[in-house]
Amino acid sequence: MTNRSRTAWLAIALLAIGACSKDKSVDPPAKLVKITESLKIQKVWTASLPGGDPVMRYGLAPSFEGDVVYAAGHDGDVVALQGASGKQLWRTRTKKPIAGGAGVGHGLVVVGTSDGEVLAFDQASGAQRWKSFVGGEVLSAPAVATDAVVVRTVSGRLVGLAPTDGKEIWREDQQIPRLTLRGAATPAVSGNTAICGFDNGRVAALQTSNGDVVWDALVSPARGRTELERLVDIDAPLKIAGADVFVVGFQGRLAMLSLENGQAWWSREISSNSGLDVDAERVYVSTAGGEVIALKRRTGIEEWRQDGLKNRGLSAPVVLGAVVVVVDFEGVVHWLDASSGKFVARGSVGDRVRNAPVVVGDLVVMQDEKGRLSAFRPQR
Repeated sequence: MTNRSRTAWLAIALLAIGACSKDKSVDPPAKLVKITESLKIQKVWTASLPGGDPVMRYGLAPSFEGDVVYAAGHDGDVVALQGASGKQLWRTRTKKPIAGGAGVGHGLVVVGTSDGEVLAFDQASGAQRWKSFVGGEVLSAPAVATDAVVVRTVSGRLVGLAPTDGKEIWREDQQIPRLTLRGAATPAVSGNTAICGFDNGRVAALQTSNGDVVWDALVSPARGRTELERLVDIDAPLKIAGADVFVVGFQGRLAMLSLENGQAWWSREISSNSGLDVDAERVYVSTAGGEVIALKRRTGIEEWRQDGLKNRGLSAPVVLGAVVVVVDFEGVVHWLDASSGKFVARGSVGDRVRNAPVVVGDLVVMQDEKGRLSAFRPQR
């Protein structure tokens, strides 16, 4: 194991036990208190994707286009499912150690492996179209643009691959700290621009056609004397909403940036390595300490804070209409009122969900660490 691998695993070990106070005592997960449920939740369907390892923190999460859900399991299966029913449309068995995916768009479904391979499949049939090697483990879903498949590796590299055959057309290398969390931000695409966060607290926007840097912004500057104190990884997926980019980092900041030039319109001292979601009025974020916070979208002013889930290892939140959904380390699914943060329902998915659920129509779809996909629908 390299020095870099050893230090990365040190960070995982220290952070996995939960938040620690200055005297090194461990803060236990909050106990769940009984709630009065005002919303009924239906589990609509489940599907299984073999393979999982909670220690490895794979970047496996469902994605969708239209009414079709796409997902991958660590044992190598890639599937397309009908969103409304969970009916399998196709399944391709690659026998590859898939660790990041699935990305979808422009006729392709793309995943990355622990061995640094990127595999692309036909979106309609599941037939493999090409494979490419990017020289580093892929722990997040590739992003598919019209003229490039954009892949982020754990080594800080962003690579643009030709959608037709997977050949490399550009790469961008960011200098990252010696000590980082295990994870990698998922690239996002808006038109002909790819945007991604990095382990040095920076966010970069590049042209998808040639990799030219459009802008590069420091969102979370490193502070502190020790390497652990100076961790500022941006591992959570950022969100593009209209002309705005919303991003959050570990031991860093939640910020709203201009999509055009990377200018920060506002920022707040909030730490998260799971992520955020946005609607027309608010930004919702799951903090590293297990709080769910809602802030006004245009100003960043806090509207509410739900602290009943402290140290419960929350997933990124996802917004469905008037509710916000998060999942904790025990696989408990929490439904919160989007305007107040109050609990309105609670359920179970079976195991921990690390990566962001997605909204498909009137369903919330999530993938747990055992590879199980579950779809839920609130009953109006």
